[in-house]
Amino acid sequence: MLNAIQILLLGAVAGWVAGLLMKYPTRNLLNTLIIGIVGSMLGNYLFEFMDITPKRLFGTFVMALVGSCVVLWLLRWVKERF
Repeated sequence: MLNAIQILLLGAVAGWVAGLLMKYPTRNLLNTLIIGIVGSMLGNYLFEFMDITPKRLFGTFVMALVGSCVVLWLLRWVKERF
């Protein structure tokens, strides 16, 4: 199992990579961390819904990255609509 510090670091890296992939400018480390943590939780929910269990650290990172990309897509969609 991952401890809290590993989850925060993994979330921060996943949020940063998602920002690069989605070409979404993140302002600072706190925004990146929040996007990564929320994305990690969303990715966990989505993977559980699809009955996919990530294995090891890389699988957890991919899960957090997918969730972070979805969060950034939703943020962009909301900003365009309103």
